[in-house]
Amino acid sequence: MSRTALGMPAVRPVHGQGNLHASTAFPAAAKAEMGNAQMRANIRHATHTIRGKRARVAGELPDWQELRSAGSAIKERVMAHLPELLEEFERNVTARGATVHWARDAAEANRIVTELVQATGSTDVIKIKSMATQEIGLDQHLSAAGIEATETDLAELIVQLGHDKPSHILVPAIHKNRHEIRDIFLQEMPETDETLTAEPRDLAEAARSHLREKFLSTSVAISGANFGVAETGTLTVVESEGNGRMCLTLPETLITVMGIEKIVPTFQDLEVFLQLLPRSSTGERMNPYTSLWTGVTPGDGPQDVHVVLLDNGRSAVLSDPQGRSALHCIRCSACLNVCPVYEQTGGHAYGSTYPGPIGAILSPQLTGITSEQNASLPYASSLCGACYDVCPVKINIPEILVHLRDEDVRTRHGERPDDGAAAGAPSRRGPQVPSQMDLMMKGASFVMSSGTRMALAEKGLPLGRAVAGRDRAISWLPGVVGGWTEQRDIPAPPRESFRNWWAKHGDETAQRLRQDGVPGTAADEEGTA
Repeated sequence: MSRTALGMPAVRPVHGQGNLHASTAFPAAAKAEMGNAQMRANIRHATHTIRGKRARVAGELPDWQELRSAGSAIKERVMAHLPELLEEFERNVTARGATVHWARDAAEANRIVTELVQATGSTDVIKIKSMATQEIGLDQHLSAAGIEATETDLAELIVQLGHDKPSHILVPAIHKNRHEIRDIFLQEMPETDETLTAEPRDLAEAARSHLREKFLSTSVAISGANFGVAETGTLTVVESEGNGRMCLTLPETLITVMGIEKIVPTFQDLEVFLQLLPRSSTGERMNPYTSLWTGVTPGDGPQDVHVVLLDNGRSAVLSDPQGRSALHCIRCSACLNVCPVYEQTGGHAYGSTYPGPIGAILSPQLTGITSEQNASLPYASSLCGACYDVCPVKINIPEILVHLRDEDVRTRHGERPDDGAAAGAPSRRGPQVPSQMDLMMKGASFVMSSGTRMALAEKGLPLGRAVAGRDRAISWLPGVVGGWTEQRDIPAPPRESFRNWWAKHGDETAQRLRQDGVPGTAADEEGTA
């Protein structure tokens, strides 16, 4: 996209910061998380419940597939005209009394927001659930500056009080059950009575009492945005609890951090997304609270309104024609709820603000495939395609995963410019010594490119049976292929290849076909002649 639209020089797009917090690559982290039986049970119950609700309400609409296509088409238009749409949005926001700020990365966005809060003289802020502010680590940055940020979304509050990290885009505390939440409230909210039960109604009431004073006494609020409308300068937040609307209406100052990809061209475009998003995310026909605001309205709501437009690697994603559709994401989490990998590992294994299938393609693109932790994410998938089937804007996640795997291999072999130079990360290049996998693939290519060589290799099948034992699965292999047998057995090799079997029995088959008078056989052709 145009770098000048973001106030930046026309240079190679810089990758984002602050998105990845992993210290362990996904394979090792996933293996550890799979040992947490309670977490897996919690996630399985929640995701199966949500996916069932989604399927029911999506099935009610006869034009559901057409709606998906419309959402995808709108997002394609946005990506094709993003600089112009952002400038149109800025003009309309400014004309209505708000102030627009441009942030190239997490550090710049955090600095802007912190300075805006400090200018008010406040040391407390209330926050609406926001993936963008999680991505840049805003809460931690504010805390370092002596500013206390209180999350008002119930699930985000649970994560914050539990000194934890979110594990789901829509339900950040999906890995906790109600008994664990009760223990967190008793430990972290001093005003909570010991008689608090684990009933959802009681837990919600305890959180409401805890937050009420914050809503009434805090003069600064920070939000994200689900959509920003270019033609009017309108911002939109959808939610289920009403806490977001309290943040949007009560404080004097409102600061919104919005990823630049959240733009839609016209107000009418919201009609499509306000049908797709609730059905795909919470399995509801509409969001209980849909809040829209346009700049400043004298005497009503916040009078000091700011919008921070965040790049943080998005322009780098946009520069990749094969991967840019990841920016179409509307953060519904439908892909997480159907993903067999996410269901077993949970969100923390991804080590990223964005877990699950969308995180496996978005995080490496936002921050660049420059580390073992980030480069492992595109492999966190079985490529089953369930995520593509449920995506409300038809992001072909499996296709992008394969593309990023290719990019990872090429980067490690020096066939692509090293992303580390742009991102300030250490290079993953070094002396290119072929790995075991490289040698295996080259060997397989050599054998399979020739029928003669393939036939010779197939003669080794009896040896494989001898190693495994007759009709027994192979449960151990050496070297890099041992990664397969650590998790599953390989079926026993066949007694002989189909090629060899056909050489022995092909004539018998042809004779049987002739006897049956099957059209197209030699006997049929001779009779016709």
